[in-house]
Amino acid sequence: MKKDSRCCKRGRPKEWVWNDMKDRSADPLIDVSQLKVGMFIHLDLGWMSHPFPLSSFKLSSEEQLLILRRLGLKQVRWSPGKSDLATDAVPMPALAEAEQVPAPASAEDLARERHKRELAAQREALLQCERQYAEAATAFRELMDLVPKEPTSARDRSVALSRALLDKMLIEGDLNIRLLNEGAGDRGTAHALNVAIIAMLLGRAFGLGREEMLDLGVGALLHDIGKSELAPRFRHRDDGFTSAENQAYQQHVAKGVAVAQQMGVAAAPLLIIAQHHEHADGTGFPQRINADRMSVGARIVALVNRFDGLCNPLLASKSLTPHEALSLLFAQGRSRFDATMLNAFIRMMGVYPPGSAVQLTDDRYALVVAVNSSRPLKPRVLVHDPKVPREEALVVNLEDLPDLGIRRSLKPQQLPRAALDYLSPRSRIAYFFESASVAPPGEMAA
Repeated sequence: MKKDSRCCKRGRPKEWVWNDMKDRSADPLIDVSQLKVGMFIHLDLGWMSHPFPLSSFKLSSEEQLLILRRLGLKQVRWSPGKSDLATDAVPMPALAEAEQVPAPASAEDLARERHKRELAAQREALLQCERQYAEAATAFRELMDLVPKEPTSARDRSVALSRALLDKMLIEGDLNIRLLNEGAGDRGTAHALNVAIIAMLLGRAFGLGREEMLDLGVGALLHDIGKSELAPRFRHRDDGFTSAENQAYQQHVAKGVAVAQQMGVAAAPLLIIAQHHEHADGTGFPQRINADRMSVGARIVALVNRFDGLCNPLLASKSLTPHEALSLLFAQGRSRFDATMLNAFIRMMGVYPPGSAVQLTDDRYALVVAVNSSRPLKPRVLVHDPKVPREEALVVNLEDLPDLGIRRSLKPQQLPRAALDYLSPRSRIAYFFESASVAPPGEMAA
């Protein structure tokens, strides 16, 4: 079979994709009317087409069964091996006459089997995030294509995308912010999604209501919409810009407000578009207003927009690591941004946000891949281990290892060559979120 190098270049080995397709196609179909609590099911729907946080999950309540029936599905796939049903509810194949009961497994066999299960769960969790991110990216590009010809339809699409993100976020328990292997393709889409996702997670941490969160999502998604009205050379600020070029760049705010008004965007997201470059101390643009006159949504988006701009500038060679970006915001941005929000943002992202290359207290090198805001100093990390092939490496949950922590953050170029190749830090950072309750366990031996 010819090797598909594209999958490997994007960070996910080809066999992961093949195994995922093979595993999913082997799951049997079942009529929705026959579903029971405890069954592990897979919804072959776009993630915007259903309200569940994940498309693959174990049914836990009659309410979920009712929602599934209301979706109008006739059949879904399910995984008997992942389901939790009474033994008499699942037919068991009879043993062949000559088949013998296998000998008890050794400790080594059990460890190998456990590693296999955890690796499969880890891959599935990452694939799930990547699929959802890809669908969100496609939805965003489609709505942007509609802006010039069908502006009100584009507005409706932006509300639908914001609501889909919100439906996945408004669940009980913690959410992990996780680094993705896959990017959204073009930089504009990746930036819009990063700002929207992180802004809404910060709004969730602040306890904003549903309507406030929906407006925040729409404003964050559309905050840079005015750049579509600029000549390409003025869409991204450059340190070498003249005063006139800076003025041309800053026009994207006023142009964005005008476009959003044509779309019929509501007042709250319109304020976010108008104020996303303002600063708490009045040094921003275009109106030079201070925090007292900025909306809550605008204060959130202004902060997150700056963070993503530092991590993902136009020239990747100028990018800061997520840890460096947070440090710069804290050192230089305490006057520019709402102090309460800045502190909450740092707590949420963790001292070492996903995408940070780090050295552990036992001197090994690692890449932070996910962080839970309630335990910011104990993220989940991919550890460089020459004895384990990268595609078989389990992510370590530092929360489970009290004697292991992070000593320092590193720039990718500070990593030894072997660790750099193994960990493959991204030049472009893309984030999504997942429920902490369904995240795979990080129990690899340290």
